[in-house]
Amino acid sequence: MSLLVIGTLAYDTIETVHDKRDEALGGSAMYFAVAAAPFTSPNLVAVVGTDFQQAHLDDLAERGVGISGVEVAEGKTFRWGGRYEADWNTRHTTFTELNVFEHFDPKVPEEFQSAEFVFLANAHPAIQLKALQQVRGPHFSVADTMNLWIDVALDDLKALLRHVDGLILNDEEARMLTGESNLIQAAQQVMGMGPRYVILKKGEHGAFLLSEDVHFALPAYPVTVVVDPTGAGDSFAGGFMGSIARAGDTDPETMRKAMLYGTVTASFCVQGFSIEDLSRRTLSDIDERYNELLSIVTV
Repeated sequence: MSLLVIGTLAYDTIETVHDKRDEALGGSAMYFAVAAAPFTSPNLVAVVGTDFQQAHLDDLAERGVGISGVEVAEGKTFRWGGRYEADWNTRHTTFTELNVFEHFDPKVPEEFQSAEFVFLANAHPAIQLKALQQVRGPHFSVADTMNLWIDVALDDLKALLRHVDGLILNDEEARMLTGESNLIQAAQQVMGMGPRYVILKKGEHGAFLLSEDVHFALPAYPVTVVVDPTGAGDSFAGGFMGSIARAGDTDPETMRKAMLYGTVTASFCVQGFSIEDLSRRTLSDIDERYNELLSIVTV
């Protein structure tokens, strides 16, 4: 089944307790596409500058990712820098350079407009909605968001929520959006805003999936050495949506399995800088770790 992602391609400068990488491949759509590619052939809408290396687009295409929706605009590619403390939960943004992404006007190619599954990676909710409205009746659409948009674009975010089937956010964002301290009540309030599904991310403590017919909690996969947590959330989304697109439905069993697959792809992501570890993983690798995780959570 066809899967579409709208998001960013970027170059990141990342510093952790292990090492530092300059100009590493990053961006929400990059992590999502690499994580989803073993399951299906995702299509990508994004903007890059003239400095973005063609070899990186060629690599995506070789993985089966549709890149005809990647616009090359005059200027520099989006760049972000971050530094992580030893506990991994504390991250300092050292710089953000929007560059060509500042004027991103998503244009979904005709051949992508019939996508049945859509992921709107983190961006201004008005941009996310504009992209979604170019897709003809998707079967299942999910958006990501962040505390910035809850703070400065709440009306736009609420407008978006009336049009998507699912929302991914962390516990802090859920409380900020709803004013509820109890996460279950917060998720129920979010569903009252429009989405049928809410995925609550709790980092190293796992994730929750909540809807009227599914309540599912899952721990994170026990990674021995975390090298770089950048992109873990988008890698989770890639595995989650890729698995659903492969199944072609959103039945409760499919959704629960997708949560496990998303947890697995996120676990590979954090084992290396950028997409260094994730990009090496085949569906066989992912299935093997899926079964390991399943044995951990099954009585």
